[in-house]
Order: sequence, then C-alpha cells, then structure tokens
Amino acid sequence: REVLHSARRDAMSYLLPHLRSGWAVDQAILTEEERVVCLRFGRDGDETCMQMDETLASVSDKVKNFAVIYCVDIDEVPDFNTMYELYDPCTCMFFFRNKHIMIDLGTGNNNKVNWAMDDKQEFIDILEVIFAGARKGRGLVVSPKDYSTKYRY
Repeated sequence: REVLHSARRDAMSYLLPHLRSGWAVDQAILTEEERVVCLRFGRDGDETCMQMDETLASVSDKVKNFAVIYCVDIDEVPDFNTMYELYDPCTCMFFFRNKHIMIDLGTGNNNKVNWAMDDKQEFIDILEVIFAGARKGRGLVVSPKDYSTKYRY
C-alpha cells in the first residue's frame, strides 16, 4: 500500500507543466497577460516538492481562470537560483504581467512561499489575493493568513 502511495506522489509533478530552460521561464512570465504565473522551483524528487506538487496539481484546474502553475527544476534550469535565492527545497514565486508579486506571509520573506502547503483552500486563497492585488497594480499583497507561527507547535 505504501508503494502505491509513493508512486502516486511521484506522479504529481508530472501532472503539472514543466519549464525546461531559462528561456521558457522568461517566456512564461513575459507572455501571460491576464493570469498570475505561479512558478514552483525545486527538485521533482524532493519530498517537500512532492507535497507541494500534490497541492498545486489539485488546485490547478480550480484556479485556471486567474492563475497558471509551472514547475521548474533548479538543477535542470539553474539560471534563477542566485537571482531568486533558491536555496530551499521547494519555492513558489508569483508573477503578474512580467512583474514579481511579493506577498507578506508574516514570515519576514515577502518574495516567496518556501515550504510545502498541504491545505488546498489556503493556497487558492493566496492565489486569489495575489491576483486581486496585482490587477490593482500592487507589487506587495498581504496573505489572508499569518504564517509567522507556522513552526510553533
């Protein structure tokens, strides 16, 4: 049973479109005019990325009218690792009309989500807030939930 579960989780990243070059990432950000571009940077085989990919794959159809989700393997496409400080196992960044949209999650790092979110509705809410704020011209939006106590048990 555990083998089936892990095989299903490995397959999650394959349900999402991958960008295989720096040029493809740039084009995705540049050419999308109406929707938020969510880029998941990480390694497909990483446990944290698998968790995040599961969430992303399950919400991608629900958010397709206002957001598009892509995966970028940081080993295959190292072009952005230094520029975006991609040192975490899994990082989600958001762009709208060729502009990086920052989000205040209460963590001190407003550039990205750098942990796996397993609550699908929370991630949809974040995408909705980003979309609404970005359409109004805001470069920084405030998350609907404060994640500052995320690591406190």
